Amino acid sequence: SGLVHIKNPHLDSMEEDVLYHLDLGTKTHNLPAMFGDIKFVCVGGSPNRMRAFAQFMHKELGLTGNREDLADICAGTDRYAMYRAGPVLSISHGMGIPSISIMLHELIKLLHHAKCRDVTIIRIGTSGGLGIEAGSVVITDTAVDSSFKPRFEQVVLDDVVVRSTELDKDLAQELLACSKEIPDFPTLIGHTMCTYDFYEGQGRLDGALCSFSSEKKLEYLKRAYDAGVRNIEMESTAFAALCRLCGLKGESSC
Repeated sequence: SGLVHIKNPHLDSMEEDVLYHLDLGTKTHNLPAMFGDIKFVCVGGSPNRMRAFAQFMHKELGLTGNREDLADICAGTDRYAMYRAGPVLSISHGMGIPSISIMLHELIKLLHHAKCRDVTIIRIGTSGGLGIEAGSVVITDTAVDSSFKPRFEQVVLDDVVVRSTELDKDLAQELLACSKEIPDFPTLIGHTMCTYDFYEGQGRLDGALCSFSSEKKLEYLKRAYDAGVRNIEMESTAFAALCRLCGLKGESSC
């Protein structure tokens, strides 16, 4: 049916669903009226960047009104920022798996309560490149963990649950085809490695802690490259797992 699925039987018995970190709720807001026609959701780390992206989409879509006046739908909270430009929703997710996971849980429930259909969600963000030209755009085919495995491990109570992290390959090819129209950015499809940390987790030598040599770092990054990794960031495995489980057409482009 194209509807967004939620995999939580407890929600049906709740009198109200409060999307706490978005400052929205099923009793306080008419979610179908506010969001029922959303077709695309673009998410990225920075609130300012996602506001700028919404303004850009406002211009590209030729919408009426002053794009400088776009209001933050989540203004009642300082956790995330949300803007819309026509059928496009633009949301910040902060940095790292915990932050994007919280946002995605509430976003997916929002799309479900709003009865949105056939929604495409794309993560746009920055990342570290691996063996590619600076300024390249990497479209993710599969998100992998620090061992180069296509998996997201989530501790649920005291169980370790392993979830698949494959993204929508047709959407990846569609984005690659779109990139041919924009010659300014070298674009490629590759694996994205997701880490839990910016410094030690990504092999950086300039953190407060560093327990490895530059030689060991380079050996690890070469193994990552040989495994198909072309960029490194901190959200893609959680993003891929939640999109896949809830029937969302998802892709990441950094």
